[in-house]
Amino acid sequence: MTQSEQMARKLVEKIQARPTSDGAGVKLQRVFSGPRAERFDPFLMLDEFGSESADDYIAGFPPHPHRGFETITYMLQGKMEHQDHMGNIGLLSDGGVQWMTAGRGVIHSEMPKQTEGKMHGFQLWLNLASGDKMQAACYEDIEPDAIPNFDFDDFNITAIAGQAQVNGQSVQGKVQQVTTEPTYFDFQVSQATDIEIEIASGQNCLLYCYQGAILVSDEGLKLNAQELGRLTKNGTVKVNAEAGARFLLIAGQPLNEPIAQHGPFVMNTFEEIEQAIYDYQNGQLTA
Repeated sequence: MTQSEQMARKLVEKIQARPTSDGAGVKLQRVFSGPRAERFDPFLMLDEFGSESADDYIAGFPPHPHRGFETITYMLQGKMEHQDHMGNIGLLSDGGVQWMTAGRGVIHSEMPKQTEGKMHGFQLWLNLASGDKMQAACYEDIEPDAIPNFDFDDFNITAIAGQAQVNGQSVQGKVQQVTTEPTYFDFQVSQATDIEIEIASGQNCLLYCYQGAILVSDEGLKLNAQELGRLTKNGTVKVNAEAGARFLLIAGQPLNEPIAQHGPFVMNTFEEIEQAIYDYQNGQLTA
């Protein structure tokens, strides 16, 4: 019996994205973060930023530190420049992805390179295993034409990372990570359709609808725009999407390790957080 025939993953939690601001006052929607982070393991946070008004994003994210995790920035529309202490300078534009591993430490800035027009995208935080948290920092710009796209009859997938079976077809993303095995797909639906997605058993799975609406699992529970659904860890992901819907599938292998977080630092113990703060204050975060 196939996984699809056995069961559909059920919706166990629905979260409404909430307006907030970050950086130097960038207005955004915080989809999830904070308390009880183990629910989303290995993921830590998801933000959606999007506005037609330059006043909402122009101040950007001036230089700031990170340690212990990865940031994945996916730009749907707009231009953002990355600079870091390693000397990297990269321009993130329509359809591109920036994948940054903070590891031991990185100090970087993310600043808009536009003064008008729409800026729309997402930043996802992916945790690192305890043995990987103090690795050397690294950074990669992924151009839009390097990210695989898969066309189905009624929808398209931009496959940023991971792998899955979608309506019986194998879909392979650009980035493959061994430890947390993240899957990060962007679905763009042209006609109302049913979609079945098979990912590895035991993985945490999240669906974030950011345009239109989708129905989830055999129960037909609805996610509207700016709503996130957390699913059970086993079975097939079943979605009925309306025409024009867009949603993210985010899945990964839990690390099942303690999570200690203080702002831009994510470690396993608060002693390690105190060390990160000390290192940053004394110019040793990236040493």
